[in-house]
Order: sequence, then structure tokens, then C-alpha cells
Amino acid sequence: MPSDRETAEFLLRLCHDLRSSLRATRAHSELLARDAASAALPGFGERVGFIAAGMRQIDAMADGLAGYAAALQTDPATFQRARTDVLLRTALGRIDKPLKEAGGEVTYDALPAVNGNPDRLAQLFEQLLRNVIAHRGDTVPRAHVSASERPGEWQFSIRDQGPGVEPGELERIFRPFERLHRGEGPGLGLAACKAIVEAHGGRIWAESEGAGLTVYFTVPA
Repeated sequence: MPSDRETAEFLLRLCHDLRSSLRATRAHSELLARDAASAALPGFGERVGFIAAGMRQIDAMADGLAGYAAALQTDPATFQRARTDVLLRTALGRIDKPLKEAGGEVTYDALPAVNGNPDRLAQLFEQLLRNVIAHRGDTVPRAHVSASERPGEWQFSIRDQGPGVEPGELERIFRPFERLHRGEGPGLGLAACKAIVEAHGGRIWAESEGAGLTVYFTVPA
């Protein structure tokens, strides 16, 4: 059975090959969709629109696979002392545009320094916050990040004000390719988060009571 590293290398090569032809196909299909209004063929614009939408979905899948592959390659040999407040601000910089477009806000308390891979921990924060934006329902995306020291570990939490998740679905959301609703992304973001946390020797889980979802994860102190 292939190791996580072998699986990750396979996924990265697959994503590279997909992207090399996908981006050009997507670009040309979107150009066709833009110019479809002038086409004389009945239904032409709608058909090109389906192609463009399909290309965007495949593009999102390639991005999701690449992120999951990077998470699987988390190597303890790369761990160093890392300030999680700095890594959170890095993640906020990456999601600044979609967060502002949604009118959202992320607040946070004082956060500790931990031992880990800075790139992967920044990816962890970024994906958890992208999840808040993507699954906000009809609400404005708002999240609060905090951390508390426990015996032998730091416990982080990301609490949002979205529609929440049914108790029976809380474990399923961390499995690869799991989607709670049709039309969602590739279903790999939280699976990547789980891989990163477990590679750091921690745990990740979620709790939801009615409205709102809180994702917790731990990192050894």
C-alpha cells in the first residue's frame, strides 16, 4: 500500500498535468462564453457556459488535490518554532479579497508560538477561514480565533456564526471528497486540515449547537 508521501507525490504530478492543459481550455471557454451573445446558433451561449462552469469545477478540484497533497507531505524534520499569530495574519492576507467581498471579519486573541511547519500551519488557518466564507449560508462571514493552554498541548478554536452542521455530520466533514450540499467545492479542504494537524501530533474536531460551527485543533506544547 503506498505511503502518504508516495500518494502526495502522485497527486502533485497529477495536478501539474491537469493544470497544464486545463488553464488554457478554461481561458478559451470563458472567452467563448463572453462572446456568445453575438453567436447566431440557438443555445450556443448556454452550452459554452456549461463548458466554462465545468472547467472552473475541474480547476477547483486540481487546487484542492494540490493542497491535500501538500498536507500529506508534512515532514516533522521541517518543524521549527513558529508564531501562530504571524501565520494567521499570513492566512488573512491570502483570503483578504474574498473576505472583503463578503463583508466578513476575522478577530483573534493572543496566540502562542508552537513547534511546527510554518507553511503547513498557515495553510491550516487559511483553509479553515476559507471554509467559514464558503459555508456562511445567508449570513456575513465572521470568525474568531483563540487558543488556550492545556496539559501538554495548545488547543486552538475557530468559531463562526454560520448555519452550523448537524451533529451526525460533524465527523464526516473531515473525510476526503465529502460534501454536505451539492455544488460545494471538491471536499478536500478539511481533509487537508486533518492531515496537517495529525502530522503535528494533534487532533481536530468540530462542534455545532444550532447556528455556528466551532472547529478545534491541538498542537503539542
